Amino acid sequence: MVLSKFMPSNPKFSEKFTASARNAHATAQALVDLLENYTDVEAKVQRVRDLEHEGDRLTSEITNLLAESFIVPFDREDIISLNNELDDLVDDMEDAARKLSLYGVQQPLPQMAELARVVAAQCDLLAQGMPLLEQGSRVGELTRITSEIRALEDQGDTISDQVQRHLYDSVKDVPDMIRAMRGGEIVNLIEDASDQAQRVAKTIESILLKNA
Repeated sequence: MVLSKFMPSNPKFSEKFTASARNAHATAQALVDLLENYTDVEAKVQRVRDLEHEGDRLTSEITNLLAESFIVPFDREDIISLNNELDDLVDDMEDAARKLSLYGVQQPLPQMAELARVVAAQCDLLAQGMPLLEQGSRVGELTRITSEIRALEDQGDTISDQVQRHLYDSVKDVPDMIRAMRGGEIVNLIEDASDQAQRVAKTIESILLKNA
């Protein structure tokens, strides 16, 4: 099994992917804190942006490591996909936080925090599961983790559908319409992050299947 040789071949990949997943979890936690405790908004948005910059740094390091490495733990295409998908996951969360500031949102929809908690749970699972890619004996545990991530994405879809169903119910004028549209956009961005976490899980599952 190729994955059983992950660490002896090049431990730096596991270290970098684990760091990237943990950074995604930290970003999700920062977004939850922003939405649940909607004070000091600009400082909290900046915290999310700082974590996004850290994610960019890790993405670049993995890209450079891949270019420099003769021996890699699995297909180069899968390394590229996993790296880009983790980067996109953090980008989606940063975009949602940035729009809260950009649009001057006075009070976020409660469903935004619900969705953010779903994403945080998914990212927590990714942070737990990423180091297991190196351990062939723990494939079953990693498969369980990816299944839980996909189930959480279904919960996110349900929350988003509820928002979209009632988003314009209280709209009475143009300012209300603008607020509703902006709120819907931010909800969609957080849902995109949940979808992206599922894509990371699917890539991990693909890697497991290829190397079984």
